[in-house]
Amino acid sequence: MIPSLRRGRRSDIDRVLGLWVRADAEPTHTDDVGGLRSVIEHDGSALLVAEDGDALVGSVIAGWDGWRGSVYRLVVAPTHRHQGLATRLLAAAESHLASVGAVRLQAVVVDTEVAATGFWTASGWEQQHHRLRYVTG
Repeated sequence: MIPSLRRGRRSDIDRVLGLWVRADAEPTHTDDVGGLRSVIEHDGSALLVAEDGDALVGSVIAGWDGWRGSVYRLVVAPTHRHQGLATRLLAAAESHLASVGAVRLQAVVVDTEVAATGFWTASGWEQQHHRLRYVTG
């Protein structure tokens, strides 16, 4: 069965957080109910999920701040990797961001995650060199 994609809902929050743990996604301090609720309340189309039957097997956050589109938390369950699901989720994220006016997109990727960096390299996105990312909070 091919997983279906749809907008994430508040009722999905616990399952999304569980997926991130199962998929061994590097945790951050915003990976919580409040953080995901805020994403959904800010833009009801920003959280996209993939379902295979009753199982939530993928997620991506496509955020738009009015200046640049950002892709976060592109996560696929280990049981569903290497089947094109990440590519479908990324295409859905890109489509959402284009629909709200984003022209330039960026993705935050953990550089020590070999599978993730391999995916992004193969996706046609360009790794940006000569830039550093600074964060607070």
